Amino acid sequence: MILSALLTGCAGGPDDETAKWSQNKLYAEAKDAMDGGDYDKCVKYFEKLEARYPFSPYAQQSQINVAFCHWKGQDLAQATASVDRFIQLHPGHAMVDYAYYLKGLITFNDNMGFLGKLTGQDLSERDPKAARDAFEAFKTLTTRFPDSKYTPDALDRMRYIVNSLADSDVNTARFYYRRGAFLAAINRAQIAVTDYDRAPAIEEALYILYKSYEALGMKDLSNDALRVLKLNFPNSKIVQTGIRSTADDKTPSWWQIWRK
Repeated sequence: MILSALLTGCAGGPDDETAKWSQNKLYAEAKDAMDGGDYDKCVKYFEKLEARYPFSPYAQQSQINVAFCHWKGQDLAQATASVDRFIQLHPGHAMVDYAYYLKGLITFNDNMGFLGKLTGQDLSERDPKAARDAFEAFKTLTTRFPDSKYTPDALDRMRYIVNSLADSDVNTARFYYRRGAFLAAINRAQIAVTDYDRAPAIEEALYILYKSYEALGMKDLSNDALRVLKLNFPNSKIVQTGIRSTADDKTPSWWQIWRK
């Protein structure tokens, strides 16, 4: 009796429209829901497909499609859990490169929704942990699968993330410098120089180091920072123009200030 009830549950209850569908029809309907943007139905159908036909060719594809549909439906926690499950269960799968790419997209989440667009918020103003997690997923993809068709876009996103994280640290260093907190400015500028040495924002980070050391009367360190600035940016105009005006400053959020 119990076994019969379990089998009935797997097949679908009396009100389950999919109860008598073949695996081909269930996959086709799930795919139509995904392509049509009905992500709740997409998740439901693909999960049913995997549960009913766990050893079919569709089962593994269903797992990665569930992650995609959760992501597009803005359920990022479930999307991450689903894609991590796929990677853990199928490390040698032909689509694992796509799984890492999708994981990066889920964490990157460049669609910040209405509030982000309304305020003009960019990645440098957001919690950097998500950006770092996305970077690691893209890095795994590009390292393990350099010839993947997803690698070029992942590399572009990695460059964007690095530049944005550098901007975040320099923005915070500038914030401290403006308020006379020169040691805090030095610490944050040094983080930017150490972690993101190829980012464009490093020019200003070096200048902030130069001016902050100068303000503290640390002439040797100030001169060293200026020398490195001129060596790496021989055409730099920041020494003449100075740090950007206060009108350009963005007040860093609490996680930018306390994250390190």
